[in-house]
Amino acid sequence: MHAARRAAGWSAVLGAALVAVVVLSAGIGPVPVPAETVLKAILEAVVVPTFAGGDFAWRHPFSFSLQQSHRAIVMSVRLPRILLGALVGFALAAAGAVMQGFFRNPMADPSIVGVSSGAAVGAVLSIVAPAVLPFGFGLETTAFAGALVTAFGVYAIATESGKTPVATLLLAGVAVQTFLGAITSFLLLNAGESMREVVYWLMGHLDNAGWDDFVPVAGVPVLPLFVLACFAVLLAYARDLNVLLLGEEEAAGLGIEVERTKQLLLAISALITGAAVAVSGVIGFVGLIVPHVLRLVVGPDHRVLLPTSALAGSAFLVAADTAARSGPQELPVGIVTAAVGAPFFLFLLRKRRVHEL
Repeated sequence: MHAARRAAGWSAVLGAALVAVVVLSAGIGPVPVPAETVLKAILEAVVVPTFAGGDFAWRHPFSFSLQQSHRAIVMSVRLPRILLGALVGFALAAAGAVMQGFFRNPMADPSIVGVSSGAAVGAVLSIVAPAVLPFGFGLETTAFAGALVTAFGVYAIATESGKTPVATLLLAGVAVQTFLGAITSFLLLNAGESMREVVYWLMGHLDNAGWDDFVPVAGVPVLPLFVLACFAVLLAYARDLNVLLLGEEEAAGLGIEVERTKQLLLAISALITGAAVAVSGVIGFVGLIVPHVLRLVVGPDHRVLLPTSALAGSAFLVAADTAARSGPQELPVGIVTAAVGAPFFLFLLRKRRVHEL
């Protein structure tokens, strides 16, 4: 109960911070929009179920007098991008917290088993040579498939006699990442006129976000539901992850099915990371810095660390993307996260605050 109360308290604070960042971000741009107007525009979009005369319908309970231009800017242009950034940040930070606990290493991040490298090969291939792909798969589908194939391939390489040593998994991930990096470099050499598009994707971006990213199938918010479902599974295994920090032999002695738990954590982390990378490109440091900072603040208990890292990751990426699109020239958000994350991480190293979990 103590962990649940701490998780709820910290999540409430970070959730409020996330809402504030979203509202402020939606008001920032070439056409400034007051925060009050942003809130009203968002409230106007809220729907509630009603039953009138036995018929079911959705009703908008709020209505305000707003400039149509402000309403369109907030709801059609800025909010989809902001919410996609929040969702990607949520996924990357959650996966980063799990990977750091899984490997018992604060230097671990969601791409440590090659997920980002696999997604990069898939995405670059779909841009440079789409004709070689089967069934006419698009960029996002190919990137997601590349991420999953790589993650499960690394796991298969590192597994022997039904067991997967963490050290072997880490080394296999490094080797596969290097190999896939070579493939990506070869594809870049043959990119031709597609070079700019490829490089832009590899830098990480959110600028093409639209409501179609959330509700591509019959009005069903596929991506948010998928990310939240993966997160729910990870959160359900937070206690088991805590026990794994003691070591695999100790965890087995305490009743944890070690190999099954490792398989599930790796699979779900790969799925949630692959989904994020597929829609946003390679955005670095979110899954590395955010969980590490939150661990210093809330402690190593993953029942608290996992939800707080996810919410903080959302707020961080929304803020970073706001900075990326607010200058004289819009930048890929991956540049901003790297520019902020790398110096901060070096600062932590200088202060000797990075240590084994």
